[in-house]
Amino acid sequence: MSNPTSLLEAVRYFSDLKVCNAYMKRIKWPHGIVCHHCGSVEVYKLSTRPLLKCRDCKKQFSYKVGTIFEDSPLGLDKWLVAVWAIANCKNGISSHELARALGVTQKTAWFMLHRIREAMRSGTFRKLSGTIESDETFVGGDAKNMHKSVREKRRRGRAGYGKRCVHGLLQRGGEVRATVIPTTEASVINPVVLANVEKGSNLYTDAALSYEALAAHYIHEAVSHVDEYVRGSVHTNGMENFWSLFKRTVKGTYVAIAPFHLQRYVDEQAFRFNHRKTDDADRFDTVMATTAGRRVTYRQLCEIDGCGFMGLQ
Repeated sequence: MSNPTSLLEAVRYFSDLKVCNAYMKRIKWPHGIVCHHCGSVEVYKLSTRPLLKCRDCKKQFSYKVGTIFEDSPLGLDKWLVAVWAIANCKNGISSHELARALGVTQKTAWFMLHRIREAMRSGTFRKLSGTIESDETFVGGDAKNMHKSVREKRRRGRAGYGKRCVHGLLQRGGEVRATVIPTTEASVINPVVLANVEKGSNLYTDAALSYEALAAHYIHEAVSHVDEYVRGSVHTNGMENFWSLFKRTVKGTYVAIAPFHLQRYVDEQAFRFNHRKTDDADRFDTVMATTAGRRVTYRQLCEIDGCGFMGLQ
């Protein structure tokens, strides 16, 4: 069978562990298997188990070693289907839904999804250029569900009070980069923009005062949403589109997100958006190509930050 192009074909294709191991070998060791422990190329397959063994150091290791799948008792037949699902479901896939599909517990599926999100995280140092849109959004509970004192602070002009802020940059016709930030002050936003956008680019924003100082580095134009949303080519509608997709994922699929994990869900949506012009098979291959060299443990996922695990609705 040729490489899969749909979820149904992926389930059938990766149901054979030998096929899964061959796929991992192709993406992890394209020039031949190398021992994970000593770097020797004298490696052979065990005939009794789906493991590899080094003739020099005599140590055994699996096809999952050195990847996000390492130390998982689950077979690659379940892992690769999970990667396909989260990479290609437009609104994401919940841990409950994945647990039912794979026949594992919800806790296991939750851990699997976070491991895969680690592989979906972008690590490029290339700066955006051309025409850039910059905008922020707030993620959190609806005002009607908040305590009266919190609603009062929001009415007095403290927009986003009680919520988490996410800042986004979009290169028109290209990729988006989104980062969870503590506040919308210039001291926070300006370094993020300078680190991700080439100086001299066109920077379009709303009328927030936080962006005024960036006029010294960019061709900055702003549109005031009090009076208008578009003035010629000056608008942030591209970023608004991304926020719409992200909010749909949060509210419709994940429902409640711990603030400690918000960045991982942002990275997941940014990955799918940035690869929107490719097909399902290419998105799957792209995620799988970055599974090596990354690792996240259950202990790391369960660490609590200063705000604890208050769910974001």
